[in-house]
Amino acid sequence: MTPDLWSYPSGVYDTSRNLDVVGYDVQATDGKIGSVDEATYDASQSYIVVDTGPWIFGKKVMLPASVVTQIDPEERKVFVSRTKQEIKNAPEFDEAAFKESDYRDRLGEYYGRFPYTGSL
Repeated sequence: MTPDLWSYPSGVYDTSRNLDVVGYDVQATDGKIGSVDEATYDASQSYIVVDTGPWIFGKKVMLPASVVTQIDPEERKVFVSRTKQEIKNAPEFDEAAFKESDYRDRLGEYYGRFPYTGSL
């Protein structure tokens, strides 16, 4: 079964807590990649935008919610199931078009190539 790329995996995000992850550090499988600049929690349309800071020369990346494996409110960290290189190679974040379906389709094609790992 292929998960919905734009939904958080079961048990990762608790909608009843109204948790906002903006400002949380983002941990790839092989280290920190930046911090959450924006996040949405809408069913089948969820994503996080990560400001990578100096790591990729100030580039921002958009990650579908399905790559989030864990949210740690105490440590203020979001863990994702992708490596730094996979995230670095993702399509460029497009500030003007990131809410449009064509852009999401391109991101979906890219992230959909990777095996689904589910939560930790």
